[in-house]
Amino acid sequence: MSSLVKSICALGILIAPSSALRAQKTEPASNGPTSLVITFKDGHQQTFLMSEVAHVEYVGTSGAILGRDYFEGKWEVGDGNNGTFSIVLESNGEASKTLGASHGIWTIEGNEARISWDDGWHDAIRKTGSNNEKFAFEPGTTFSDKPNNVTAAKKLGPNPKSSVGVECSR
Repeated sequence: MSSLVKSICALGILIAPSSALRAQKTEPASNGPTSLVITFKDGHQQTFLMSEVAHVEYVGTSGAILGRDYFEGKWEVGDGNNGTFSIVLESNGEASKTLGASHGIWTIEGNEARISWDDGWHDAIRKTGSNNEKFAFEPGTTFSDKPNNVTAAKKLGPNPKSSVGVECSR
């Protein structure tokens, strides 16, 4: 009988820590303001209200990760013939331009914004070093083909149709 008691005690010692770990699961977010919670390797956490965060940057990674907020807004780009035109990338994935077919859609692929225009042309805005460039591709080609032209791209500011402030809602 004492070996049975010892076995049950040993089993209890093994199970108790896993029960304690399960009890430490993160509670679901409350109905309060949206926040960013960072959990460090040593287990402590730090919370920031999203209304106080202006920018999140990953420093020291093998390659910078550019998000939608980097590309969203109004851009001045070259047309390949020493002229310029404007491209606006909206938060809903819609794109517009002042040259050619005015409507398109855009997505993020790696560290570039890829824009597919209704007339079949497609452009990529890429960060190259400390600058940005627009790569233009004719209909029937892919983003990995040789571009028809590569020109400077300069972000002029946020999307003129969006509000000045950005609000995160639940």
